[in-house]
Amino acid sequence: MTSKETRQKFLDFFEEKNHRIVASAPMVVKDDPTLMFTNAGMNQFKDIFLGNRVSKDLRIADTQKCLRVSGKHNDLEEVGVDTYHHTMFEMLGNWSFGDYFKKEAIDWAWELLVDVYGLNPERLYATVFEGDNSDKLDADTEAEELWQQYLPTERILRANKKDNFWEMGDQGPCGPCSEIHVDLRSDADRASKPGRDLVNADHPQVVEIWNLVFIQFNRKASGLLEGLPAKHVDTGMGFERLCMALQGKTSNYDTDVFSPLISKISDLSGVSYTASDNQTDVAIRVISDHIRAIAFAISDGQIPSNSGAGYVIKRILRRGIRYGYSFLGFKEGFMHKLIPTLAAQMGDAFPELKKQQELITRVIQEEE
Repeated sequence: MTSKETRQKFLDFFEEKNHRIVASAPMVVKDDPTLMFTNAGMNQFKDIFLGNRVSKDLRIADTQKCLRVSGKHNDLEEVGVDTYHHTMFEMLGNWSFGDYFKKEAIDWAWELLVDVYGLNPERLYATVFEGDNSDKLDADTEAEELWQQYLPTERILRANKKDNFWEMGDQGPCGPCSEIHVDLRSDADRASKPGRDLVNADHPQVVEIWNLVFIQFNRKASGLLEGLPAKHVDTGMGFERLCMALQGKTSNYDTDVFSPLISKISDLSGVSYTASDNQTDVAIRVISDHIRAIAFAISDGQIPSNSGAGYVIKRILRRGIRYGYSFLGFKEGFMHKLIPTLAAQMGDAFPELKKQQELITRVIQEEE
């Protein structure tokens, strides 16, 4: 299944469940002092969760472009070194604003993953919140019991606040969550060690693909939790990881999400990509990731600069350039030459890439 088909199946599935499909919000946040970049699909709905705004639709779904290189969620140093962290990534999500809650979220997640996408249920694990004394929160036994209709007890795991209580930032809407993990190891590796021992252990082939967040609290600036006026569902599924699972790969970079960019970088540099851990392969992964973050940020109006969000984008761009010069033999600017490939790959889902292609290319070339 191609990445384009995977994205469309998600949107079609939730449209059939009476969700309105909406466009991605900009990746660069301009109207929220607590956030510099959109780091999760729920950011654009924050005021709805807080009860400050009423949504005309109780159910919404989309694919949201996200960036995690600053603040609470920062994956930059892992990018390119491992095979499943990214700066910019897509997050497929479905939301309920005071409508359905845990049961429907879990039922539909299983239906989509197993019945529609055809993932092997024997390779799936679910985690639930174990509770936390400091916040006076009990274990999420409701989600645990709901998962028992689909998974044996040994593949339903309780996890701590760090992994299973989702918070957008230091303050704001939050709540317990239930993660779905997939074990992509070989049959021999799975037989030698249970996947449950590798969940949330940073194993590159036992990865979280979908997080079902049950928003029911607001974290105050004081650190205290208060109940929200209504309970909501906020889910986020890592598009690149889902494609890895569906395409039978063990690296996000081996999927067709990245292969066109990787092929273009290899053509420009004359260096073949071997999907290994050597310096040239790390460099190719870094560049193929970073060009996406830079291009989307510029298309959303954020030019590289020396302060604030602009400096973050400049830092990502310079990191990509440095890897190209240091390990791939580039002697002149090269990253702007990747924009046509990126626009062809993702421009249908995100038309701003094609609309702003000339500007993106020029800004990157000037910076290089």
